[in-house]
Order: sequence, then C-alpha cells, then structure tokens
Amino acid sequence: MSVSPMGIPVSLLHHYKHNQVLHEQVILLSITSTDTPTVPDRKKLHIVDLGQGFYRIIASYGFMETPNIPTIMRLASMQGILTDPARTSYYLGRESLLTGGDSKMMQWRKSLFVYMSRNAGTPTAYFDIPPDRVVELGLQIAI
Repeated sequence: MSVSPMGIPVSLLHHYKHNQVLHEQVILLSITSTDTPTVPDRKKLHIVDLGQGFYRIIASYGFMETPNIPTIMRLASMQGILTDPARTSYYLGRESLLTGGDSKMMQWRKSLFVYMSRNAGTPTAYFDIPPDRVVELGLQIAI
C-alpha cells in the first residue's frame, strides 16, 4: 500500500533492499477519497498495467465509505488481476516518531504529537486487511 498514487512506496524499496527479491506480481495500491458520499463499484478502481508483473491500483472511495482491502482485491480480480487471498502478502510502512529531532517545535508539542501517533488506529484494522497476511517495515523519524 502507498499513500501517494505516484512513485514507488518506501516499503517496497525497503523490502527489496533487505531481501534482494521481488514477487512475481506486485500491486501498488493507493486509496483516495472523493467529494461524493459513495463511489459505485464499477468506478471504484483505476488499474494501470506497468509491465513486468507490476500493477498500480488507485481505489476511490466516497467520504461516507470505509475502504476495504478484500473488496478492492475482489474488484481487481473481476478486472483481470488474479490474486489468491490465502497467498497474498500486504506490505505496509510504519513510521516511529522520535522527539529528539532538530525541529523548532516545542518539546511538549513533540511529545503530544508522538503520543497521539502511537495511539492511532492501525491500518490493518481500518482497511480490514487479514492480520496474518501483513508485513510491516519500519522507519524511525526524529521530529
């Protein structure tokens, strides 16, 4: 999964750096929200075949909808991207914030921001990703 629908996700770069291998099929998934309450299923996905087994999927959800990864993958399979839910791995990036950075932010604000970040919900739960299929690759950021 990638926040930006452009470029390469950091988690993919870290995966390749550490394992020196890529899977046979790689799907770069980004989720965007629209100004409408809902998006019909037939208009929900924009799929681009990047070649060599790479695909970019941009899933659009209305502001009243909650994105659901199993649904996205089911819609993608109806458009020709075949995946096996029992063998699909989801690579997510996780940022750990540290308060020791050089930013001009006051220390109490840094601490509050880090506290709120640590207590935020997980993408696995929010996007309904099967927890046993998730691989998280971390990055530490000093603020």
